[in-house]
Amino acid sequence: MAAIRYIVKDIDEALPFYEALGFSVKDRWGPPFAMLEMGDLELWLSGPGSSASRTLPSGAVPASGGWNRFVVQVDDLRSAMASLSEKGARFRSDPVKGPGGEQVVVEDPSGNPVELFQSRPA
Repeated sequence: MAAIRYIVKDIDEALPFYEALGFSVKDRWGPPFAMLEMGDLELWLSGPGSSASRTLPSGAVPASGGWNRFVVQVDDLRSAMASLSEKGARFRSDPVKGPGGEQVVVEDPSGNPVELFQSRPA
């Protein structure tokens, strides 16, 4: 089993974003942690007060953001973008076309990137 963990600023703020992407809550351990699932993918959201958010001995503080991301394949990129826009999502750019299709990076409420990808028609 493998899972992805994202550091978020507020679990309750993040949940509607991920539910709009098709995730459902698998488990919730109080305010600081939620385990989500979509198909075979598990996503662990760690908020303030979770062990993953604690300051490290070096003084480094785990934070959201960056460019590494997971990809959610969608049938209609524009429709997915519209649904997330209604929830206040911020996109890092306009959609980008490539050899395999079209993609856009959207940020969750804490700034973590998620790529939406629509395959090019066969």
